[in-house]
Amino acid sequence: MDANQSSFSMATLTKLISSTLAAWIAHLASRLVAPFTLVASDRPIAGGSAWVDASAGDGYHQPPKKIFLPDLLARWPFPRRLNQYYSKVNAESLAWVESFSLSSKAQHTINRGQFSLLSCLGHPIAREEHARSVCDFMNLAFLIDDDSDGSEEGEVRKQKDAIMDALRHPDKPRPKGEWVCGEMARQFWKRTIRNASVQSQKRFIASMDDNLESLAQQAIDRSQHHIRDIQSYIDVRRMTAGARTVFALLELDLNIPDEVISHPTIEDMTIASMDMICHSNDIASYNVEQARGDDSHNIVTIVMHELDTDVNGAMLWVADRHTKLEKKFLEALAAIPQWGEPIDSQVRQYCEGLGNWVRANDDWNFESGRYFGANGPEILRKRWISLIGRKTT
Repeated sequence: MDANQSSFSMATLTKLISSTLAAWIAHLASRLVAPFTLVASDRPIAGGSAWVDASAGDGYHQPPKKIFLPDLLARWPFPRRLNQYYSKVNAESLAWVESFSLSSKAQHTINRGQFSLLSCLGHPIAREEHARSVCDFMNLAFLIDDDSDGSEEGEVRKQKDAIMDALRHPDKPRPKGEWVCGEMARQFWKRTIRNASVQSQKRFIASMDDNLESLAQQAIDRSQHHIRDIQSYIDVRRMTAGARTVFALLELDLNIPDEVISHPTIEDMTIASMDMICHSNDIASYNVEQARGDDSHNIVTIVMHELDTDVNGAMLWVADRHTKLEKKFLEALAAIPQWGEPIDSQVRQYCEGLGNWVRANDDWNFESGRYFGANGPEILRKRWISLIGRKTT
């Protein structure tokens, strides 16, 4: 393996963590600067102190014309890395997707989303066959997510049944006329398990079941126009994001025992990375989601509603919580227990994978065309975007 593709040394990570934690207070103060006055909210909330626009009044009902996107990873110690097999596995995965003759809308989603880029940013040291599996899964996962966004609970449960049956019985032919994602899931999983550890297979199946069940709950919330409170939203969002499924794919060549992966320190890192990924994605997707009236399942809307602040006040609240999550993750990373080899090396690889996924997701938000079209690099630099008018038809 090329040296640039290898895992970080623990000495390098320890040095980065120490410098990161030492600068925490200054970091929070410097990056939460915005062109309006901020005051601390006196409302008790989950996740820490909140910030609201002091001059906004009823901010939730008075959206500003400009949205500020905080730089969530200004001091995140994991750099951008891309898998060396990206070009090859991206081409193969796109050809595989095209073989299913998807609708023009679905194919456009795949082409614009660049989900293989996300896969190879998220798995920079994966072997070629594993990188291909992750690409196939991410293409499939976003098709499932987009289809479920426009479906009622009953339809989402049918989709779940098809996917889970295909994963549990990858050698069984799918019924004629079934939703195309059933056959896609079957093919993806049959190819993946040829080179996947037993532990990774077990955890992927369990986390996929949880993810699909949460999409059904999201459909219920959507049909009832239900806006959750902050903590209950965070609990559900951890599942709808599907982060545990891609974390299971970090283990394709690992065999970490259950009692190790569920250790409180490792679980703290897992939860923190899941929440950071969710917050970053919600910030990036908020504008397009609010424009189409589908923003009820987004932390920005949730905070605006519960704290009666405007969108920029909500963005800064999310940035504040993200900073606390960074600190929690890095402190846990520095305190990982030892179990002896070969487990310790595998745990380090897995935990570095969690940290890398936080970076990968944020980079992809701006590098792909899913949320910002071709303007991602400019928006990444300026950090301000214009509010898109909400569609009325």
